[in-house]
Amino acid sequence: MEADAVFEGGGVKGIAFVGAIEVMEAHGYTWQRLAGTSAGAIVAALLASEYNSTEIKQIMSSLDYNELLGRNWMNHLPLIKNALPLMLKSGIYANQLLEQKVSEWLARKGVVTFGDLSKGKLSIIASNISNGKMVVFPDDLPEYGISPATFPIAAAVRMSTTLPFFFQPYLWPTPLSKKPYYMLDGGLLSSYPIWLFDVDGVPEWPTFGFRLSEKRTYTHAREIYGPVSLFKGVFKTMLQAHDQRHVDKHSESRSVFIPSQMINSTKFDLNEADKRSLLSSGTVAAQKFLETWNFEAYKLEFRNKMGQTHHYHLGQQRIMNRNRYIIENN
Repeated sequence: MEADAVFEGGGVKGIAFVGAIEVMEAHGYTWQRLAGTSAGAIVAALLASEYNSTEIKQIMSSLDYNELLGRNWMNHLPLIKNALPLMLKSGIYANQLLEQKVSEWLARKGVVTFGDLSKGKLSIIASNISNGKMVVFPDDLPEYGISPATFPIAAAVRMSTTLPFFFQPYLWPTPLSKKPYYMLDGGLLSSYPIWLFDVDGVPEWPTFGFRLSEKRTYTHAREIYGPVSLFKGVFKTMLQAHDQRHVDKHSESRSVFIPSQMINSTKFDLNEADKRSLLSSGTVAAQKFLETWNFEAYKLEFRNKMGQTHHYHLGQQRIMNRNRYIIENN
């Protein structure tokens, strides 16, 4: 059975996706188009490069996430080890080691650039902070004077996973700009781009979304009493807002919600129990989803009439699918 898959951002919690993918594969689903933001971009890139769930599980389970933090001498200074790189580099850690890892993983399958994949196979979301635009790789690359066929997938994944303040911004030089663009995590603009593959009329196959949250999440109010607590609140909101964002009925009907609040997105010291817990959560969530999923019922409720576009805001999605999304009042 053919399907598209869209994976939400969520930092190290992305390993939970693997448990869900295993279940979907066991039920005969094969992936036609894949998209992801942040951690979801890693999983989408691996699947698009013909990795299966077993292979991805081996990669994720054996990975020492702490190795990805790209520490340098500044991160080892007493007292100011985090403050200094944050002030000088606008982020605590470098993110180039993740790019190297992803590059190595994809190379095992003979994949380096978007040109090594079939057209439309993979979409990765990142945020261009310099011009206030969402960037959908590889579709938007011509706007920057770059051929999609030559652009490294690992570089797009790195941009999409560059958590603000936690990782140092990716400085992206392009032929059409005198200065490099500051690129950050795609979750700043669209952590859950389930709209990406929507079309007019009735789709040939479903698009499934995979989210690292419950259907409805609630958090305690944060006390803001000064600039430091305000900064912390802004940072946590940027990392967690996608878990709390409302999902409309149409999106909810095709989303696999994976509970993962017990683990923080930036807990790079994951132990084996954490990994097992996340994998199990993904497995259980996908099993529950498939117990009630019915593609024919979905089409009757949401896609049976061309005029039912209000269910999924297709007008807005058409704009985003043209990759011209600009932050309001930019």
